[in-house]
Amino acid sequence: MVCQRISKQPIDVVVIEQNPELIPVMDADEVLYIPGDAADEENLLKGGICRAKGLIAALASDVQNVFLILTARQLNPDLNIIARADQEESKTKLIAAGADTEESPYDVGAHSMAQRILRPTVTSFLNLALVHKRTDIQMEEIPVGRKSSLVNVMLKDSNIRQNYNLILIAIKQADGQMRFKPSFETIIKAGETVVAVGELENLRKLETVLNPED
Repeated sequence: MVCQRISKQPIDVVVIEQNPELIPVMDADEVLYIPGDAADEENLLKGGICRAKGLIAALASDVQNVFLILTARQLNPDLNIIARADQEESKTKLIAAGADTEESPYDVGAHSMAQRILRPTVTSFLNLALVHKRTDIQMEEIPVGRKSSLVNVMLKDSNIRQNYNLILIAIKQADGQMRFKPSFETIIKAGETVVAVGELENLRKLETVLNPED
């Protein structure tokens, strides 16, 4: 499921899987994979761990995930690591091993079901925007590159709303702080991340402006 969601974006994904029964599944889904142990340093290097943007540690046990995280963090100190936690007591160990975020499928599932009861309209909107079921409304985060023409420009002068028909939900500052509902006088700075809602095509257009290729 993770691969299916990520593959909808222009991001290369490599799976390291030691279960031979899943090889035909990955072949059918046209997923790049390496057969073997994901905690094996050699396999991580083959998968491009040193230049990877992120790692999702979802092995069979929390102990295996801890070892994988320790190995991956040594190979790439800047890696964004998300780890699956099966046991509540393992969450702190996964973070201590080097994970940036831990996710429990049981906690996420319980929270999602509760929100569907308490806030059904909000949950439906987020589900449509985040899982890309529709093209008329989607939510995306776009990093601001140093070469962007909008760096050091106020939002009121950026014409983002006028040119791309997008709504800015928040701006994540370089220090990690989130600025929700930024004012028109907010200045766009390099190293920040813009969270916007709108059509996918318009989001892609904004991305080419905010994060132009070198």
